[in-house]
Amino acid sequence: MAKSNQKAKAARQFTHLLLELRDELRRHLQQKFRENNVSLTYEMHQVMVCLWTKDGIRQQDLADKTLKDKTSLTYLIDNLNKRGLVTRMEDKNDRRSKLIFLTNKGKELGKIAEPWLEELYKLASLKVTMNEMEESMKTVQKMIDNVKTG
Repeated sequence: MAKSNQKAKAARQFTHLLLELRDELRRHLQQKFRENNVSLTYEMHQVMVCLWTKDGIRQQDLADKTLKDKTSLTYLIDNLNKRGLVTRMEDKNDRRSKLIFLTNKGKELGKIAEPWLEELYKLASLKVTMNEMEESMKTVQKMIDNVKTG
């Protein structure tokens, strides 16, 4: 029983460290946005990263990739649209679905932001080996799977 409690405590600490890492990544990126007068929140940035990877994605797929509920995602897309970074179009294969596309301004922002992301992840991985990252990713995936099947 003591070993089980120890393992749960370690899982809690590990999860806390993951959340702390996320907060540090967010803080670093938001600072970069402020320094360069880019009017984006971290959450908007998550949506943009998905679109920079694959433009013209269904709104539901975007929600799944960003782990956002439909209401939150709709709000984010509305704000990105107001900033002239994305546009919605009806899906010709399913009129109930909307496809989200980058505007030219959104594509240009991607070219500006990509080096910042590269710099950030290089910084984050400085003293970490590929093997350590791969093992950590396997561990996190197992923990996700455990909670999902719980």
